[in-house]
Amino acid sequence: MSRERLLEAARRTIAHAKAGSAPQVDTIFRVPADSYLDPDRWGREVDLVFRRFPLLFGFSCEFTEEYSYRSMEILGVPVLVSRSGDGELRAFVNTCSHRGAIVVAEPEGSARRFTCPYHGWSYDSSGELVGVFDNDAFGELDKGCHGLTQLPLLESAGLVFVGLNHQGTGELDRYLCGYDEMLEHLGLGDCRFVGRQAVEGPNWKVAYDGYLDFYHLPVLHRESFGTNICNKAIYDAWGPHQRVSAPDSSMLRLEGRPESEWSSKALTTGVWTIFPHVSIASFEVDSSIIGDGSGSLGRMYMVSQLFPGETPQSSLTIQNFLIDFSVNSEVQASSVDAYKRFLLGVVRDEDYATGFGVQRGLATGAKDSVLFGRNEAGGQRFHQWVDQLLETTPESEVLALIENAGYQSQS
Repeated sequence: MSRERLLEAARRTIAHAKAGSAPQVDTIFRVPADSYLDPDRWGREVDLVFRRFPLLFGFSCEFTEEYSYRSMEILGVPVLVSRSGDGELRAFVNTCSHRGAIVVAEPEGSARRFTCPYHGWSYDSSGELVGVFDNDAFGELDKGCHGLTQLPLLESAGLVFVGLNHQGTGELDRYLCGYDEMLEHLGLGDCRFVGRQAVEGPNWKVAYDGYLDFYHLPVLHRESFGTNICNKAIYDAWGPHQRVSAPDSSMLRLEGRPESEWSSKALTTGVWTIFPHVSIASFEVDSSIIGDGSGSLGRMYMVSQLFPGETPQSSLTIQNFLIDFSVNSEVQASSVDAYKRFLLGVVRDEDYATGFGVQRGLATGAKDSVLFGRNEAGGQRFHQWVDQLLETTPESEVLALIENAGYQSQS
């Protein structure tokens, strides 16, 4: 079913590419400027969106070995994810049951046991309390009731999602609305992780608007990507999650070939966004970028995690890089690094530099709203979802809202 959906989308994209057209929505949409500025609203977005939805933590390929782990802080919540001895991947609040100290300070590694640096309490890779330092002096304690606090976790399509609410639903897949079936075709589960880098940005919605926007590509990125880029977009949605694809001439190469031979790589072009904070874009890595003539090496994925910063005016984006090929030489490693540097520069010096300008412009009060045109359905839908979620408090109603929305395609 998911491949057939990709085929349908490809047929539609080819038709638009031949006609030089793209679907449009009915009206221009206005978003109040205060939506990007108001600190009370921003606080509610953090609580009712980010602390409620599953957030991307990492990738299955980072946890291939037993006892491998990663730790990071997300919106003030210290999170530890560990592959335990039974093969299960689990997530925990990374705080000791004794006095709340951070148990694992290292960002990644391998360990059968985690020992708190404050008083030496220790936990196994499943989060169970297995050791109390100087136990006889401390007093009787039921260790079974004092393990690390578990967080909801979902491992799907090569992605690892974590929910920040330890009392929230464990059914994180319901938030994805079947979208993970589509993401399977990207093949991230078979990729190799080759690094991450961080870039500071403006308000999280100013930044996210750009991930859904092809309209700006030949203008803002004319010096980096060039001007011969399609500025039209087609949006498909699974609840609040959206794929953005371009009706450009590259899709015409599929014509005349049996659909059974249309590869997943050809069918999954574009940008895949996972609400509320992920963008997945792919690029062909060519060693000619460093002057080598060996040509294409394979596909690189840049998976961007966008988090609100400490104020409404700030955000942090972590760019994660995965590749579907092996790096077997210094030339190939240099090519991968060159693409990473290039993409960091594009986002930092073009997208986010412009976004900081947007932030300053909105703060002047000169404009009371911003516009999303009929050609910008993705941005319209994104803001409509944020507005709806701020008005929907019970988790059961949020899940019903997402599941009832289902799949929506642009014709």
